[in-house]
Amino acid sequence: MSSTTDKTAATPPGSQVAKPDDALVTPQGRTSIADTVVSKIAGIAAREISGVHALGGGGSLAVGALRERIPGSSTNYSQGVSVEVGEREAAVDIELIAQYGVAIADLSAGIRRNVIAAVERMTGLQVTEVNISVNDVNVDDGPEDDDEDEELAGRVR
Repeated sequence: MSSTTDKTAATPPGSQVAKPDDALVTPQGRTSIADTVVSKIAGIAAREISGVHALGGGGSLAVGALRERIPGSSTNYSQGVSVEVGEREAAVDIELIAQYGVAIADLSAGIRRNVIAAVERMTGLQVTEVNISVNDVNVDDGPEDDDEDEELAGRVR
């Protein structure tokens, strides 16, 4: 004999019962979270991972660099991050530049874990996917560039 329980029988018809994991839609009201909030959280979480040189690529990096030079401007934490936010779920796309020498597969896994944990913890949204595009690799030339700059500065007075 097999017994099955019908969960709909326990709930009166027409009543809405919020699921325990559904903190954004309750009988008392609905909470909506803007895309910019989720993109900032994801951007900050991605930057926390060692091996991420910068978020964004191409034009967005150039605009971001110009913006940061303006006195009084703030850092754009959502640069390189785009999101789609629904009532209960979010999807995140991240463009980044990796530091040379870092295993990109491990870097991506670390970013995914951190972004999912941060977004789900702070917003209550379920993150369905985190897509990562690595657009470039930063090669830090180190102090050799500083010596060249000093030589050039020394020739011109």
